[in-house]
Amino acid sequence: MPAAVLVHGLYHCPEHFGRVAEPLRTAGIEVVVPELHRGSLSADTAAVQAAVDSLAEPPLVLGHSYGGSVITGVRGAGQLVYLAAFVPDTGESAATLGGASPRLQEAIDPEPDGSTTLRPEAAAEVLYNDCSASLAAWAVDLLRPQAPGCGRGVPLHHSWKDTPSTYVVCDQDLVIDPALQRRMASRCTEVREWRTGHSPFVGRPGLLAELLEELIRR
Repeated sequence: MPAAVLVHGLYHCPEHFGRVAEPLRTAGIEVVVPELHRGSLSADTAAVQAAVDSLAEPPLVLGHSYGGSVITGVRGAGQLVYLAAFVPDTGESAATLGGASPRLQEAIDPEPDGSTTLRPEAAAEVLYNDCSASLAAWAVDLLRPQAPGCGRGVPLHHSWKDTPSTYVVCDQDLVIDPALQRRMASRCTEVREWRTGHSPFVGRPGLLAELLEELIRR
């Protein structure tokens, strides 16, 4: 059975990919969505590596936003998809590549335990700017507190250097500057560009599922 591993970004959780996973499973594709929030890039990468290793065949592995740093460090993928995601090279992290936009930084609230959360109204405006109000509210309700430091983690391996990769530029993104996305996309094998915001798995799940099925069947 062909398989896809979908890796969420900061503040997100596996449930955010539910509207993409369902049509893929209906199409006969095994879908695994690991839980991150392990406290560091290395721990998050280990969780995704375990998911990849559990599959019989090398899967397609997608990383969204910070999830791009995670999948960069994973070995054994058949192909990679960077969805509005960071593509770090040697010594680079999501933070040194440019990190979050000022708009997202303004939405962040510090918590007493050192973690951070996103203010709901600001999160809806920045993360889901191309979504309906009801979809944005659903996605905001799923957001989780984020441990500090993950965005400064540096991958120890760089899978895009030896694995076929597709970069999806989201040109209405308010979280990662589309110009920065295009620069990082030049590191990948091929590039697609969509007129979407940062989170097409919420606003355009059919579009994303169609792309992933196309790449898997190719």
